[in-house]
Amino acid sequence: MESHADSPPQGRPALPAQGAGPRIGILVVAYNAEATLEKTLDRIPRDFRSRVAEILILDDASSDETFTAGCRWSQLEGMPPTVVMRHTKNLGYGGNQKAGYALAAERGLDIVVLLHGDGQYAPELLPEMVAPIERGECEAVFGSRMKDPGGALKGGMPLYKWLGNRVLTRVENGLLGSRLSEFHSGYRAYSVAALRRLPIDRNTDAFDFDTQIIVQLLDAGMRIREIPVPTYYGDEICYVNGLRYAKDVVKDVLEYRLALKGFGTCPWIPKPVEYAFKEGDGSSHAAVLRIMRTMPPGRVLDVGCSGGEFAARLEALGHTVTGLDHVEVPGVRDRCSRFVLADLEQGLPAEIGADYDYVVAADVIEHLSRPEEVLRGLRGVLVPGGRLLLSVPNFSHWYARMRVAVGAFGYDRRGILDETHLRFFTRAGLRRTIRAAGFDELRLTSTGSPFWSVLGAGPVAGGLGATSRVLTRVRPTLFGYQYVAVLTPHAAQTIVAGEHVDVQDILNRQHVPAERAGRVGAST
Repeated sequence: MESHADSPPQGRPALPAQGAGPRIGILVVAYNAEATLEKTLDRIPRDFRSRVAEILILDDASSDETFTAGCRWSQLEGMPPTVVMRHTKNLGYGGNQKAGYALAAERGLDIVVLLHGDGQYAPELLPEMVAPIERGECEAVFGSRMKDPGGALKGGMPLYKWLGNRVLTRVENGLLGSRLSEFHSGYRAYSVAALRRLPIDRNTDAFDFDTQIIVQLLDAGMRIREIPVPTYYGDEICYVNGLRYAKDVVKDVLEYRLALKGFGTCPWIPKPVEYAFKEGDGSSHAAVLRIMRTMPPGRVLDVGCSGGEFAARLEALGHTVTGLDHVEVPGVRDRCSRFVLADLEQGLPAEIGADYDYVVAADVIEHLSRPEEVLRGLRGVLVPGGRLLLSVPNFSHWYARMRVAVGAFGYDRRGILDETHLRFFTRAGLRRTIRAAGFDELRLTSTGSPFWSVLGAGPVAGGLGATSRVLTRVRPTLFGYQYVAVLTPHAAQTIVAGEHVDVQDILNRQHVPAERAGRVGAST
């Protein structure tokens, strides 16, 4: 790329003093805009220019003299400090924005306004675009051409584009639960600190970049404010393929919506680190908690404890819980007696100690490349006759079978085909793994399909859930969504011929040592 960063000549406004207010930047994206760029920049209000810390002009490998025009304008007396950059390879509309926002962060800007070099959006409204962010009312401001009823058509927007805009915006609002008047305006102002929190580097380089960043803002719970802006359509060349753009933006919001429900992936939305546990939701965690309610209080190792929501419930039952996870979710140490940070791929850490009455590994071993080794290690931290409560997804469930059968196998954002799963288990495969790790199976049950997570609470989800539970009892290998196992370390006892043996004592110690038989053994 080529760049031109000028130092302020005599008479040019200096940068805002430290503490004088936010550093405001204008990011001008331009492609073959030689004829319009300087005219657009001239329209920046004169009384606003002194407030602009820097203008960033990014020419996306134009075939005309856009770069030269930007450099020429930047040298005029009285203009704000300006950086002019020309990419030697076309990055695309989204790619050019990524480069611009990275540059804005690098240059220490606090607010950045996206302005198109073709003059389609009014630079005269720059003060109104930044004002809500300056007042702390939001993290993003969009200039909407649709807030003024009929204004877009009066401004020259073609009827077919107006209809397409209205239809797409309605679809996007419906799928996202938002209430924006327009999704497709390219006139935007952002808090640079907010942009740093969004994974925009994963976004598309195409024109639907703007839709993806809206979804990211909404997903992060950030505030968007809209202000009305006039519509202007001149003789500029439109580089957007309308049909392809419509397909892409609908695909984006569907991809996000389905990913939240567990189907497919959405690489430009970060996956939550914390497991959102809901008691009584029919999940494997709820099934494990139901079993733990029947167990006497004891020392528990919660493997993969996430934010500690499950551990907190065990603590409330009288258990003493040590949480173990490879990430520390804020607040986890408040929800369990002790927390250990460690990566199970490196083996069990020595600091967890031993002599646990129970180990809970709910939805954990499928994320490991060597689950058998971890299970052997967990066997070693249990007291004789202790219990391991384990859950794994059932890869032979009808959903996974169907995906494979129709040639549509792929990873999802969560569920059986979770994108972070490294190992898949059928019932037979799970039992082989259990035996190889040195455990005996005391109980193995299945959970039904979690229709509540896809459809939400309601009669439809309730009816399907009830049907799923019945079918799971009839044929768990096909309809069981997850397996929940209660295991105990395998123990062998030897009787030497000729010794006097109390047979009743052997029966008492079959699973649990005599001193613990009345406490844990009675609950199996």
